[in-house]
Amino acid sequence: MKKFTVPAREEVAPANQAIFDTLTKALGFVPNLYATIAYSENGLGRYLAYQNAKTTLSNKEKEAVNLIVSQVNNCVYCQSAHTVIGKMNGFSDDEILDIRSGKASDSKLNALVQLAEGITKNRGNASADLVEGFFAQGYTNESLVDLILQVSEKTAMNYLHNLTQVPVDFPLAPVLENASLANQN
Repeated sequence: MKKFTVPAREEVAPANQAIFDTLTKALGFVPNLYATIAYSENGLGRYLAYQNAKTTLSNKEKEAVNLIVSQVNNCVYCQSAHTVIGKMNGFSDDEILDIRSGKASDSKLNALVQLAEGITKNRGNASADLVEGFFAQGYTNESLVDLILQVSEKTAMNYLHNLTQVPVDFPLAPVLENASLANQN
């Protein structure tokens, strides 16, 4: 398989160089997976617009979805990145591990996590019970659409890392003891 390297700023299109500069100012570095998207002249800007689009999901809810989807898709890069971002959004280490295991102590968040897990495992399908549980917690049709979009956004990044295997430049997420639970397909 072709070995992917992370492109340097001078190896990407001018539009992506400008995005690299913005990311460096905001984050202090350009995450390797973002840099890898910059192989596509338009990919990085397109992806960031999609990632940062308005949604009914809170940042905490988005991170819960990102964590469970990355676990199901076995993406070490995204598990690691979203462990850091999850903590920035108020999750404890134990809550992050629980979410990656497919559960949350908060009933509304739990319904979201379980449905996101079901959608991811079943390639866009989920049991009627999971969907009903989601709506029973006060989520709406709009929330369902936003959830599906969040799953798709994170799945794209999971696939990109799983195929390129660029180095993880975040502290590695702990391995789940019951990882087979969330990774079963």
